[in-house]
Amino acid sequence: MNARRMTALSLLAAATLLLGACGTPGSGGGEADAQVTGTSGLPTCDPVKGDKLVVLEDDKGLQNADNIIPAVNKAAATEHPEILEVLDEVSAALDTEKLIELNKAVDIDRKTSSEVGGEFVTQEGIAAADQSGSGTSLVIGAANFSESATLAEIYAAALRTAGFTVEVRTIGNRELYLPQITDGSLTAVPEYAATLADFLNAQQNGADAESVASDDVDATVAALTPLAGAAGITVGKPSAAQDQNAFAVTEAFAQEHDVTTLSDLAAACGGLVLAGPAECPDRPFCQPGLEDTYGLEFAEFKSYDFGLIGQAVRQGDAAIGLVLSSDGSLAAD
Repeated sequence: MNARRMTALSLLAAATLLLGACGTPGSGGGEADAQVTGTSGLPTCDPVKGDKLVVLEDDKGLQNADNIIPAVNKAAATEHPEILEVLDEVSAALDTEKLIELNKAVDIDRKTSSEVGGEFVTQEGIAAADQSGSGTSLVIGAANFSESATLAEIYAAALRTAGFTVEVRTIGNRELYLPQITDGSLTAVPEYAATLADFLNAQQNGADAESVASDDVDATVAALTPLAGAAGITVGKPSAAQDQNAFAVTEAFAQEHDVTTLSDLAAACGGLVLAGPAECPDRPFCQPGLEDTYGLEFAEFKSYDFGLIGQAVRQGDAAIGLVLSSDGSLAAD
């Protein structure tokens, strides 16, 4: 379901007031003296306009763990173990809030990925212990979207501290760059644990193979590791940073209804308006998953191009919408 990464394979919460505001003019124009209820018997919580979006915590683990993880050519990782040592240091420095800020710097503030990547390595104090990579050239690959390019530039800047000469090359989607990792044309790429695990599982065990990914990042990486090894790839340590499907409401909505998690929302509101891509009503990680896992009740689904969903929620056209957990527009400021 993560549109950005599925074509190449998605970025917090809030609180305060209580349920009494459901169905009032302040929550979207309902009549103050009319308490509308959904089939669940819960109040219908209308959309609330607001400039800031917050992601509701996926507290029951609907989404798989798409944590950023280095994928390295196995031969290169064996010959130069310092590659993984440096990239694991990058993973240790990354979390979702920092990834959001990196994406904001590129996608909103219009800095270059190279500039942002270099600044991150400097600010985080990422540095190799020695110059053991001197005289060795590496190529870091990136998918064709800005987050991947920025992460690739971070990998490159970090590896240069070990003395490596590093080039960053934008390749395209996973079908194009993974074979180049396998054959050594690329040394490493930033990857997404759950998506890579299921991609390799389908390649090696058939398109109908049962998913090996879950919301548990450790279990997902444990399943990924032998699959990657069979493909000539060594994976490093996963970061805390996740780019995966997430569901956002306006900060004003979250405060009005005192919700910080999807379970909170299911307990507080019925008859919600959901915004998502056209396939959302049929995808298990979107509307059906919200209904089956959380018992959320939707009165209406509105279809938007992926990039317009957040704006629809901000404008009050929907109460909740599918976003990416690392979207730069989720930045705190």
